[in-house]
Parts: sequence; C-alpha cells; structure tokens
Amino acid sequence: MIKTSLLILGSLISVITNLDAAQLNLDTQKIAVSGLSSGGYMANQFHIAHSKWVDKVGIIAAGPYYCANNSIKEALEKCVNKSTETTNKHLFHQANNYAQSGDIDPLENIANSKVWLLRGIKDKTIAPEVNQALFTQYQNWLNEAHLKFITVQPFGHHFPTLANGTKCDVSEPPFIGNCNYDAAGEMLSYLYGSLAPRVTETTGKLQQFDQHSLGGDSAQSLAKDGFAYIPKTCQQGEMCNIHVHFHGCQQNLETIGTQYITQNGINNWADNNHLIVIYPQTKNSIFMPLNPQGCWDWWGYTDDKYATKKGQQVMAIKNIVTSFSSKIKIGE
Repeated sequence: MIKTSLLILGSLISVITNLDAAQLNLDTQKIAVSGLSSGGYMANQFHIAHSKWVDKVGIIAAGPYYCANNSIKEALEKCVNKSTETTNKHLFHQANNYAQSGDIDPLENIANSKVWLLRGIKDKTIAPEVNQALFTQYQNWLNEAHLKFITVQPFGHHFPTLANGTKCDVSEPPFIGNCNYDAAGEMLSYLYGSLAPRVTETTGKLQQFDQHSLGGDSAQSLAKDGFAYIPKTCQQGEMCNIHVHFHGCQQNLETIGTQYITQNGINNWADNNHLIVIYPQTKNSIFMPLNPQGCWDWWGYTDDKYATKKGQQVMAIKNIVTSFSSKIKIGE
C-alpha cells in the first residue's frame, strides 16, 4: 500500500538534492501549529513550550497539557476514552513549575495566541471530559475572544473533510472523515483571519526532507523523512509563513503513505495563502522506545521532559523549522 501510494505520488515528491536551486523566503518570527489526536497533544505541548514563538494553534480531539503526567497508565486512565476526572489543578501546578524553571516559555505569552479546538460528538476515542479539560485550561490562559471550541458536529475520531475519507461517524484508518465539512478551512480561517479561497486542485510541491539531518540528534524517534507542502508562490521566492501540522497515531508515512498529508484539505488552503505546511513524521517501533502505532510522544516514551523545550521531539521540530529556510532549497 505504501509503495503504491508513493509511486502514484512520485511526480509530486521531490527529494532535496539541488543545492544551487532557489531558497525559500520564510517568516519565522511567529509560526502556527495544529494536530489531530496524539498530534493534537503534540501541538498543544509545542505551543505551551514555545508560546513566545507559536501564536496560532488548531487542535482536534486531544486533551490538556501534561495530561498523562509522564505515565502511560495515567494517559490511558485520564486522557483517552475513560471518564476519570482530569486533575486540572495538578496540571496547572506542573505548567507553572515548568515556566518558573524555564523549561517552557512564560505562561503569560499564551494570552497573545489564537486557539481553535474541535471535538466530534461521535468520537468514542477521546472522552468529552478530556476535551473539556483542554478548553478549560486554555480559558485560564487567554481571552475567550481568541478561543473557539466546536463541539456540536457529528464527527467520529478523525480529521473532517469535505469529501475525503471514511463515513463521518466512523473512526478508523486513515482517520479522515467524509463529513461535508471543511475542518481545514474552518481552522485556518479562524487562526489567520481573511483568506483567499481554497483551491480544488493543489498546484504546489510536496517536498520530502531528511528529518534526522535537520532535526539533529533529538530527531532519532522520528522517521528519516518528513514532508512539506510548498505552494508555487513560495517556490518563487515570495514571503511565506510556516504552519506545522502533526498527524495522529496510525497516520504516518510508514502506516498509510501520504494519504493524510494530501487528503486533509490543509494544502488546498495553503496554495493561495502563502503558507508552507510542514508535516513531520514519527516512526513505528516495537522496541524501546515502544511506539507501535507511530504516535507523538505525549506521555513520556522518549524522556521525562517530553512536554518541555528540552523534550526530544519538541527540540527536533524546533530544529527542523528554524533550519528550514536556510537548508531547504527548491529545485527547478
């Protein structure tokens, strides 16, 4: 399945080899992050760790910062499909401790962010109490005028789209829902404000890059290759912004090829709006660190600093983003 997907999309994917090609012109002063499920947890903890840098956040089907408390047992008992009350008081205390030690940016920075949250009412993977705890956490950190929480749509546990994926009330791989609902557009329009219309057919380039090279030693729990969607305007040297999107469990290249990257609808909006979308990729592992479903680390499988600036995956993503402009060059 993966080989077939890559062959079909071969004409769209360019491995970076031409060092004399045009260099990207990126605004890296502020960036946006988003994600689904484990990718939503990752987007949240990357935001909290780097709130001075990240000012736009979109999260689908995830819970509050440090929900798992560095424990897979607590992750399963409090942060997924169980209704055990999430201990918000403890989570706020931990965030404050991290801020005081400098492991995350000062929490006051979060007030300058815009945050968009979504939970489908037919989501049987993440309990509503868990999603509510994330909303409540953000309510304490930023003005509600900058916070939107959508909870009335009949979606399963997936990324809702206009026409791609499985039935809307079904939660199964590739976790893309055919819901006649443009979650990508709703999210991006809220985060960025007025946007040019989405395109039906994308015209940009899906570019492959070496995550280990750009991410450094901290990228060892990631797959070798990541992807970036680069619109034509960005290829031609116009100033573009960066949006990092984190896939969920069982959605990485190793498991479903590039289906999630090409079918969630984000690229259709990026095309006309000067947005480069970086899609970092995890890898599956049946050994230590144990991660058989290719999830992002939101419970501590890489290290106990996973939710801070010192976390392996947080550091890797920062390295990738900050080196993207200088090291990624677009061939003719």
